[in-house]
Amino acid sequence: MTRERRLEYWKRNLKIVLGLLSIWFVVSFGFGILLHDWLDNFRIFGFKLGFWFAQQGSIYVFVILIFVYVGIMNKLDIEHDVHED
Repeated sequence: MTRERRLEYWKRNLKIVLGLLSIWFVVSFGFGILLHDWLDNFRIFGFKLGFWFAQQGSIYVFVILIFVYVGIMNKLDIEHDVHED
């Protein structure tokens, strides 16, 4: 693998990680703290939505983002021919 190709792979990896972490930040900090009062006007499973995001939602989103990251990185690995057989 050439140096340019490694650099492109690394840049795309960082872009993916930063994008997914941004989503998690918005969900955990934004929904759980900043928009907490507004979200409390809605309910999910009998709990106020702001409370749910602060206690459960951000964890669920984080786990989902892990699986999304794995899927995206598997495709990127195949594209750059660095995948495992």
